[in-house]
Amino acid sequence: MPEGIVGALGFSSMVVRPGDTAAAHGIGDLTVVNNSVLVSLMESAAIAAINEFFETGISTISTGMSINFVTSAAIGAELQASAQAVAQNGYDVDFNIEIYEGERLVAQATQRRQIVDRVTFLARTAAQSLFEAK
Repeated sequence: MPEGIVGALGFSSMVVRPGDTAAAHGIGDLTVVNNSVLVSLMESAAIAAINEFFETGISTISTGMSINFVTSAAIGAELQASAQAVAQNGYDVDFNIEIYEGERLVAQATQRRQIVDRVTFLARTAAQSLFEAK
């Protein structure tokens, strides 16, 4: 089990493009950043915070997230996400995550990620998919 994860910081950034909007995703007609894009940006920051602690073949999956979308952002907005690992309990790692456009808070979240062996996880997922498809 990796040690020293609590306190780790990760960052991710993006510029909102037309294809990132709610309208482009078919979620209404507003040309503002789609919430699913904000979730992806948050996850990217969380992963960036802890990837250096893992050996090859170890990854994480999201097992829970509580999000507060404070405001939105327009096309061309430069968004910066930061994530801090705040707790680890066995294979679970908890994060506090925020997204800003300059000084303006756009969204904040808490997330739990679970540490997994990549090959085992993918094999189990494939087997479950094959079993349920029949």
